[in-house]
Amino acid sequence: MNKAELLSPAGDTACLESALRFGADAVYLAGTRFGMRSAPANFDIPALRSAVEKAHKKGARVYVTCNTLPRNSEIDLMPAFLEETADCGIDAFIIADLGVLSLAEKYAPQVERHVSTQAGVVNYQTARMLYDMGAKRVVLARELSLDDIAGIRAKTDPRLEIETFVHGSMCVSFSGRCLISSYLTGRDANRGDCAQPCRWKYHLYEEHREGEFFPVVEEDGGTFLYNSRDLCMIEHLDDVIRAGVTSLKIEGRAKTAYYVAVTTNAYRHALDELYAYGDVHKPSPWILEELEKVSHRQYSTGFYYGTEPGQNTKDGGYIRKYQVVAVCEDYKDGRACLTQRNKFYATDELDILPPSGIPFLLTANNMFDENGDPIESAPHAMQKLSILTDVEIPAGSLIRVKR
Repeated sequence: MNKAELLSPAGDTACLESALRFGADAVYLAGTRFGMRSAPANFDIPALRSAVEKAHKKGARVYVTCNTLPRNSEIDLMPAFLEETADCGIDAFIIADLGVLSLAEKYAPQVERHVSTQAGVVNYQTARMLYDMGAKRVVLARELSLDDIAGIRAKTDPRLEIETFVHGSMCVSFSGRCLISSYLTGRDANRGDCAQPCRWKYHLYEEHREGEFFPVVEEDGGTFLYNSRDLCMIEHLDDVIRAGVTSLKIEGRAKTAYYVAVTTNAYRHALDELYAYGDVHKPSPWILEELEKVSHRQYSTGFYYGTEPGQNTKDGGYIRKYQVVAVCEDYKDGRACLTQRNKFYATDELDILPPSGIPFLLTANNMFDENGDPIESAPHAMQKLSILTDVEIPAGSLIRVKR
């Protein structure tokens, strides 16, 4: 079985470091302009230089999203952006617009060009054309089945790389192109500023009864007309790789460093097990359990098996079973020094995710504040504290509690 690249999101430096620590082969991120996620901190030029240096030291690659659909006034700024970004040593641009694709070839010829999922590549002829135009990789439309993907792989140059999403949020749209946010809020999703109105709760108003609304209810919580499930293909990576996919992409540049850590870690271990034991192997149960420990909506396999992912009409919220309560800063002589993230108690069972990626459980029991005085809980944000434990908690470990 060919080894596929594991590609993780990085909305800021903390997310980048999580992705690298937990096994990403490559990361994708944005500069301060022209990326499809304006909400995260993203990376200015100094931060981008630092990110590339950190990633390359780990043997990982860095792809910069340049995948908005720029207007006339914005396209004039593109050459300078491409040049200064390329100068940071990045490995590829992810591009949706054909004009930007041609500009990237002219102003940053040394950088690979990957065509974004927003280009809506759904057939081999389009993939061939983009390859002839200089694309090293195409990120296929999310609406394709495994058979569709295999057909594209079979009829394109084997040097053309294929990338698909395997985990994360899905839009009610075609290949991420959506107008709902623009219509309802004036925030253009195709220029990185989506307000996510597809997740809102909706009611019906009658034309002649001003001020009255009528809930259109399928469940007691209301009606959520556009609320997609999340994609999760961790149990089917063998099928995705056999279809000819080169790179497996985790969605989530607006997600937390914890989310990036857990999802990257789970997919890293699932892939490593697959390579070690062959394509008849399914991920160990603990790997699947890890994906239940991040905030998510109901999981589905998307369109990979030829069926629509379906809508979660019951509620608009996330499933949140676990909470990060602390990060381990140091461990020495049976004492773990922690920094609090959310309130927890000395009697809580702690779920530890160490940098090695194999989680384990322990109970805090003896817990002390920064002055060495015994405490029963850690209620203060960023509070410094310590616990006594014979089990080593490595520095950088994420500490969780099931709620």
